[in-house]
Amino acid sequence: MGALLALLSSLSWGVADFMGGLAARRVGPIQVLAVSYPAGAVLLTLLAFFVIPGEVSVELLPYALAAGLIGALAIGLLYAALTRGPMGVVSPLTAVMSGAVPVAVGLLRGETLSALAIVGIAFAVLAVFMVSKESGHHERTPMSAIILALSSGVAIGLYLTAIGLAPQDSGIWAATIGRWVSTLVMLIAVLVVARKVVTAGFPWLLVIGSGILDASANGIFQLATQRGLLSIVAVIGSLYPAATVVLARVILKERLNRVQIGGVVIALSAAAMLSLG
Repeated sequence: MGALLALLSSLSWGVADFMGGLAARRVGPIQVLAVSYPAGAVLLTLLAFFVIPGEVSVELLPYALAAGLIGALAIGLLYAALTRGPMGVVSPLTAVMSGAVPVAVGLLRGETLSALAIVGIAFAVLAVFMVSKESGHHERTPMSAIILALSSGVAIGLYLTAIGLAPQDSGIWAATIGRWVSTLVMLIAVLVVARKVVTAGFPWLLVIGSGILDASANGIFQLATQRGLLSIVAVIGSLYPAATVVLARVILKERLNRVQIGGVVIALSAAAMLSLG
């Protein structure tokens, strides 16, 4: 069940990043996050109160606070990277780093992986790069985009770790409280940083949709960590570029090359190996 939930969170993250990245290119990452984060926070709060049982405890609060502060930084860096470089480069860099950090933490905490799981992790890393492989000739990716992507990946990995280490009986409260902390940070950033607020032609559907999907993925991931090893579910969650590529093919009619098709197949194989391992 943990692996299945992690795969669902991966799909949700992939769609959310695709939508949020498109919106950020139109109006900038800060304004996108100022709307998407409150939307996601409201959804998680409703789910935490009325749908998914969980306990709010003193032990939970440090993890939720850390997740909120780190999460705001992570998503800000991600959207900044998406505005400077192609999704096909930014997405795999963040995905690999975001999966590597929780794996390292899980192993340091004594989690053990079977040979099949180790192979699955290797397949997952390979799949992330394959599904993001673009055909044709493209301009060189700016170094600033690469640095931002790597930094975002590390921050996302720390966020996932904080969520994953929250008390097992907390339901989705770590993700929920963390989301409100991030929302507060984002709103302050808008007041301090944003010099001009774009209202005409603001992509409301894209922004709110990305916020709801991203928040849902966070909550689902927390549930996944309560049902499986952090080192396993984090790697499955990092397969989200596959969802982005498939979405681009279906919605934007972008063609998948053979390497990308092979990457999607390997990603599914990796998820199966990790769930069995």
